[in-house]
Amino acid sequence: MKKNLVIVESPAKAKTIERFLGKDYHVMSSYGHIRDLKKKDFSVDIENNFTPIYEIPDDKKKVVAELKAAAKQAETVWLASDEDREGEAISWHLFDALGLKDDNTKRIVFHEITDTAIHRAIETPRKIDKNLVDAQQARRVLDRIVGFELSPVLWRKIKPALSAGRVQSVAVRLIVEREREIQQFNSESAYRIIAIFTKKEGGESFEVKAEYNKRLKTKEEALALLEKLKSSLFSIEDVTVKPARKSPAAPFTTSTLQQEASRKLGFSVAQTMSVAQRLYESGKITYMRTDSVNLSGLAINTAKAEVTQLYGPEYVKVRQYTTKSKGAQEAHEAIRPTYIQNSAIDGTAQEKKLYDLIWKRTVASQMADAQLEKTTALIDISNDKGKFVANGEVLKFDGFLRVYLEGTDDEDAEVTDGILPPLTQGEALDMRETIATQRFTQRPPRYTEASLVRKLEELGIGRPSTYAPTISTIQNREYVEKRSLEGEQRPYNVLALKNGKLKDTDKTETFGADKNKLVPTDIGMVVTDFLMESFPSILDYNFTADVEKDFDKIAEGKTQWNKSIADFYKVFHPIVEEVSQTHTEHKAGERILGSDPKTGRQVSVKIGRYGAVAQIGSSEEEEKPLFAPLQKTQSIETITLEETLKLFDLPRTVGTFRDKDVVAAVGRFGPYLRHDGKFVSLPKGIDPLEVLLEEAIELIEAKEKKDREKTIKTFPEEPGLQVLNGRYGPYITFEKKNYKIPKNQEPSELTLDRCRQIIAEATDGTTKKKKTTRKTTAKKTKK
Repeated sequence: MKKNLVIVESPAKAKTIERFLGKDYHVMSSYGHIRDLKKKDFSVDIENNFTPIYEIPDDKKKVVAELKAAAKQAETVWLASDEDREGEAISWHLFDALGLKDDNTKRIVFHEITDTAIHRAIETPRKIDKNLVDAQQARRVLDRIVGFELSPVLWRKIKPALSAGRVQSVAVRLIVEREREIQQFNSESAYRIIAIFTKKEGGESFEVKAEYNKRLKTKEEALALLEKLKSSLFSIEDVTVKPARKSPAAPFTTSTLQQEASRKLGFSVAQTMSVAQRLYESGKITYMRTDSVNLSGLAINTAKAEVTQLYGPEYVKVRQYTTKSKGAQEAHEAIRPTYIQNSAIDGTAQEKKLYDLIWKRTVASQMADAQLEKTTALIDISNDKGKFVANGEVLKFDGFLRVYLEGTDDEDAEVTDGILPPLTQGEALDMRETIATQRFTQRPPRYTEASLVRKLEELGIGRPSTYAPTISTIQNREYVEKRSLEGEQRPYNVLALKNGKLKDTDKTETFGADKNKLVPTDIGMVVTDFLMESFPSILDYNFTADVEKDFDKIAEGKTQWNKSIADFYKVFHPIVEEVSQTHTEHKAGERILGSDPKTGRQVSVKIGRYGAVAQIGSSEEEEKPLFAPLQKTQSIETITLEETLKLFDLPRTVGTFRDKDVVAAVGRFGPYLRHDGKFVSLPKGIDPLEVLLEEAIELIEAKEKKDREKTIKTFPEEPGLQVLNGRYGPYITFEKKNYKIPKNQEPSELTLDRCRQIIAEATDGTTKKKKTTRKTTAKKTKK
């Protein structure tokens, strides 16, 4: 056995590190966490100072046994988990679970996987930082207390299987509040007036585009102005030319990388972190969980040399950025390439794209400002107090823009008109045309994953390691959906003045369309309302941010973690007890809409076991209530009595086909057709209340054709065994299990005996084969 055992978190990292260390080092992986709170138990001993009760999960027992055996034979054990709080906790769990000793155990950290960084870490080992471990332990325990005490309340008051979490519930609150702002938003219209002027000079004609400096509220006001402009004279009242600069954005933190990868590459937050983790573990970028915008002296000098070589010395401007966020958890660098001289890498398409983004952002941060010249011309109207304003922008020196420009989420970002022709004060202009367009105020935008991360960061909620798992959790638990929403049509008016003639045109536009935005579900809204009413402090933004500050104090050794938890618990627990014992007349989120005109019974909507449902009648009545599921496009917040009553027309017989009824209905997974014992999903846009028999027959026949193409072979003597065509090619299915077909076997020629042989060989191989797949890098599962 080798003298030194190095334990890292992932096998990919282990392979990279082993290349840098000599023959005396053996690198093994813990595959993330090896110990955690018990999954199904509370696992926090309240009476004993909130002591956590840990266990080694079954899928980690073999890993722990292998690491323990290797540690016993090694002279020195090096714990090399990540350098954030969670990584520190993993090292502490390894030390404890493996029974390691202080005298031959060393903790090493590095924020990049390079030869230099690894050897520097070996030369400067330290002890496990118990303050960082306690900060992580406090987060884990607090999140367990909140989750385990709040969730049963939600089960009783709303529906089973719901959950609450300290950070996840606040994230859902943000999305719910934004949705309510959108629902309550009243759009106001005004006329935006744009004129195009011409000037002649030396036989050439130039155009100047300018905007009237007021928005006019009504069509009457816009018409009155255009009438005036028919007889107006126009001249340049003033021209100002000002130099301007644009500076590059700071190097990437976890949050800004997630935002920019979303804007420029269309990556989800989880996807960005997964790709970044692969880049880090293969030694291509520095550690990807960081609040820091700092770059090392070596990185700055390398970037400077790179800029000088590629673009010239005039493009260099050395900058040292400092982290502004309070309580930044990580003290290391921003996310940057480990070798800045490598402008491109080998890897998957996603890895190449994300690396390119990181490289450009890093290099641009050490480049000169872009130099601009902004021109503003004020155009006088002879018979009106208002002015037309023309803006132009000329790029004098591109600087960092040669490499990179940060994206923006601002839908109303300023747009300039490029270069303006030479203009002088007092110069007369001719108006070619003026267009007054009715424009509407924009509702607040829904959150994208990345803009939600930015908001959480602004509020001081969560830390780099929590953003991605929080956003995944709220979607997995169906409190929030990432959806693309079709817009609505609305009319707008355009008035055009050209050659002294006025043209009045009504047009239509689509508004409110959204692509891949976070939208709360009915359950998300009901849970948020209930928590806000019963546990306002838990969903308070300041409270959640203050908890993060408490964790920071624990990490700095300024506060005892048990005391911090105890202070929280003595306030929180009595509220849980009180809410649990409170009886309410209606279920949380239930909305009474009125009465059924046929029976006079109460009509309501609420959250049922499988989602939003409509109900006629109540449980107190002798006659049983009637239930109908809401369609996916409907919400208990906005559905009307009329729309609700229509749901009880389902299931609805559309007609007959091949002497069998065709029935339209709505189920747990959306609207569908039922015919001859088979089910066909109704595509988006087809309403089960309005689908015609002709449409239904088309859908049924299309499904039958697809099923025929899917089936390659069946066997009457073994009906449960089929040879099918799947997404990844032909396969055998039997007793709810799938089996690969050997490459040299023609699927259509398979006999029943050959199928049975393939199944037997696959089953036998599974029992003999050692289990080699384990969870690896997906260790960050905090709420």
